[in-house]
Amino acid sequence: MSRGYSLEQDLKLLINNPKYSDIEILCEDEKKLYGCRAILAARSEVFDRLLYNGMKESYENQISLPKINSAAMEIILEYTYTGSIKEESLTKDNTIEAFYAADYFQLPDLQHFIMKTFKNTLEKDYYENYSPELLSKFAGKMPLTEDNILLNLLVEAVANIPLNTIEFGRLSIEGLRYLLYCTHEKEAPFSTTEYEVFRYSAILAAKQVSNGAYKTLIERLPTLEQIEQLGNSIQVQNKFITDHQKVAKELEPLVQLTDFRRINGRILVNIIEPLGIAPNEIILDVYRYNTLSNNSILNSTRGIPKMIYVWDESSCGSKLIIEDNGKVVHAPSNLNSLQSVRAKMVLENKGIFEWDVIIEKDCSSAWVGVCSSENFNYETFAGYQLTGWVFGSSSGYCYNSGDCINNYCPSFGDGTKVTVHLDMNKRTCSFTVNGTKYPKVSSWNNLPSKLYPVVSLRYPGRIRIQAHQSNI
Repeated sequence: MSRGYSLEQDLKLLINNPKYSDIEILCEDEKKLYGCRAILAARSEVFDRLLYNGMKESYENQISLPKINSAAMEIILEYTYTGSIKEESLTKDNTIEAFYAADYFQLPDLQHFIMKTFKNTLEKDYYENYSPELLSKFAGKMPLTEDNILLNLLVEAVANIPLNTIEFGRLSIEGLRYLLYCTHEKEAPFSTTEYEVFRYSAILAAKQVSNGAYKTLIERLPTLEQIEQLGNSIQVQNKFITDHQKVAKELEPLVQLTDFRRINGRILVNIIEPLGIAPNEIILDVYRYNTLSNNSILNSTRGIPKMIYVWDESSCGSKLIIEDNGKVVHAPSNLNSLQSVRAKMVLENKGIFEWDVIIEKDCSSAWVGVCSSENFNYETFAGYQLTGWVFGSSSGYCYNSGDCINNYCPSFGDGTKVTVHLDMNKRTCSFTVNGTKYPKVSSWNNLPSKLYPVVSLRYPGRIRIQAHQSNI
């Protein structure tokens, strides 16, 4: 394009162009960029003070920015010359550095743009895979202040990922500290049980100390799923922890942000205490709390437990098909009898849980409700079982252990949205169907303390599960 038609395009010609520059900018990574004093000073008071302060920088043709790398500085130059940057200019490699540089040069509109872009990409689930790395970069670059909007976005993103799915090395120990500090005693969604918080923290701390300590703690700290599978038969290993004191020291700031009251007492006694890496006074305080709490039970997860709304392939009828990343289950044409599938998330202790089930394709008998894992048979109808509580589309009937409650609600079909309301404080359950809420099911008044969402269906049934979404 010829010059003179677009101010923005013409100014782009000046960006990092030695021909039109009168100042060299030496960055943190020792890469040299070029700029125009007058433009930089006009756009940023920080640049004005740096370049026209009457000191040597006012006369020399080079300034040094030892805390700003060249990738971030390129973003700053693009913004100061043209007043905007493209979303694609921000990547996982330069987002944090660009935000830091925008803060350093006091460019609030650029900071706002970076946060808005990051939030948009979060909503598209694009950043989820590397939000731990970004939080680690943030922790290494910027101070821990709870009013930083970008930090809050990063913490929210990482809090929604179970820690045991984040490979060690992706989240730094300082990034983990920021995460635990910002979620400690806060009512915000969090995906990881407190035992898994301790496990991840301890193994990450050991990894900073030595490979031997890391391997030992991997062996001595099983996942919560492994503990549940082994039950009372789990064996405590007494293998010596290499660099024991160093691991305890590295772990100390994370231990202070871990709520051990939320960890099962048997795990605390049999697994954590024998390690000797958590301070004795903290363990004793938990024992005192458990003794004096009058059987008060805290949720095993801090904040508001983050539910993973997907069907569980390992707890599913043999002919049912799960697709769409676990969100949809459907019955094939050769399935003429009811089979069941439960969701992955466990609903336990106290709290009120809500989720939506969409009947995308009815099967004259689609059933929605909850189940317990004890003696539950996924090859058959949930409502005929002692540990299944469901109500159905064809009649609006409720079933448990073969007992029927008639006419709970009218029948429903394709496209129906059912919201399940599970009150674990009172151990009751009720349903909303297409916006109409019905009362709690009268005979379901002593449900177990550990339940899962469940559905039963046959051909041509197709059912979706999702987080509860209010009607607008």
